[in-house]
Amino acid sequence: MRVVVQRCSRAEVRIDGEVAGAIGRGFLLLVGVTDSDTEHEADMLAKKVAQLRVMEDAEGKMNLALADVDGAILSISQFTLYADCRKGNRPSFVRAARPEKAEPLYDYFNRVLREQYGLRVATGRFGADMKVDFINDGPVTILLDTAEWI
Repeated sequence: MRVVVQRCSRAEVRIDGEVAGAIGRGFLLLVGVTDSDTEHEADMLAKKVAQLRVMEDAEGKMNLALADVDGAILSISQFTLYADCRKGNRPSFVRAARPEKAEPLYDYFNRVLREQYGLRVATGRFGADMKVDFINDGPVTILLDTAEWI
């Protein structure tokens, strides 16, 4: 699994012009699933996201986790994180998991963040045409890829 973590001061996702999910301070997560991913990768990634210390403390240092600052998450499914651009100019997405595998794993990942780590998690809608608006705070953007941890 891959997740792009963007620290934000606010974020929202719209579907058909309607706000589907919105947060204040926290993380915008773009979440990609590949065909070999399992709940094990989702568990590892959820733990890393929940414990990631990139929120500023009183001295302005990135030293606090999301829960320490009462932050929230806006989680967006993003199959394009597995784009392969090595050949030609049109990306291939064959490494992205099919929706019937990716959607349950994406839902599981969000559920773990909520239930195991007590985080507030807003989402878009899997497979929808979503418009995401956010203010990247810092800016801080971090790529997490479970394939690099194994």
